[in-house]
Amino acid sequence: MPKFLNVVAAASAVLTLASVAVPVPAQSYPAKPVRLILPFPPGGGTDILGRMLAQKLGENLGQQVIAENRPGAGGNVGAEYASRQAPDGYSIVLCSPSIAISPSLYKKLNYDPAKDLTPISLVASIPNLMVVHPSIPAKSLKEIVALARKNPGKLNFGSGGPGTTNDLGARYFIAENKLKIEMIPHKGANQAQIALLSGEVDMLVIGTAAAAPHVKAGKLRALAALGKNRDPAVPEVPTVAEAGMPWFTVDTWYGVLAPTGTPRDIINRLNSAFVKMLNDPAMRKQLAARGTDAQTSTPEEFAKFIASETERWGRVVRTSGATAN
Repeated sequence: MPKFLNVVAAASAVLTLASVAVPVPAQSYPAKPVRLILPFPPGGGTDILGRMLAQKLGENLGQQVIAENRPGAGGNVGAEYASRQAPDGYSIVLCSPSIAISPSLYKKLNYDPAKDLTPISLVASIPNLMVVHPSIPAKSLKEIVALARKNPGKLNFGSGGPGTTNDLGARYFIAENKLKIEMIPHKGANQAQIALLSGEVDMLVIGTAAAAPHVKAGKLRALAALGKNRDPAVPEVPTVAEAGMPWFTVDTWYGVLAPTGTPRDIINRLNSAFVKMLNDPAMRKQLAARGTDAQTSTPEEFAKFIASETERWGRVVRTSGATAN
């Protein structure tokens, strides 16, 4: 072979090796639309938040992000579906506490959240309130505990359904205080709040944004804010720490994950995009208007958070005996 052709062949081989050494996704991601899978039905809180995030993420990545609903089984249908997609960064999923609750709540899951999904970042949280119907003669957590102990089995808690944050939040309160309070299931937190407003149920754990207008109107009484800080929407309501029960924190949080095996540089790219957009004052204000707090984290911080939440809610499920099919 002529020397010139040898040189060309050698150069071509070097270029080929170089292209193999550097993964294509790292060079061009994202080169096509990204799917953000939403594991709950259209119109709900997860759907609304997810579509806001999809729009802003698309602007940040310079590529369309398509929100895709995959509801069912308390969020597990969508999470499982996401876990089975190609680990290339083009399918990610917006998850809620269900991925930390489900492993202990369901007798069988078709996927393992800890092994099949890789955390990207926390993105938001919705603070909750413990509220009672005004007819209930209790104005604090300690007073409702005392009332329940004097009347075992006569009070009840509204529930949005097995495995929901308000269901397990109520069970958490009951178990830790060793109370006998009946659980009344409903098809979602909104239906449970309607029952509370009508006096069909006595108390409820529910998002501040949903409850605050009724608290201000005197239709509900808030006993405590279930976060670490007082909520600006109801600043007069004490926190659980101020009420003497610092362990009773219940936030409905949201985070984004990808199928396990997604390249680390893509995870980092997505994490940077979420951190940037969620630290934007305009985005934070937009979320706050819907009663949602913007949150961010590193992938490692989010992984540790999920592990701690899985342990905490697993203990609540075991203690309360809660199950789901």
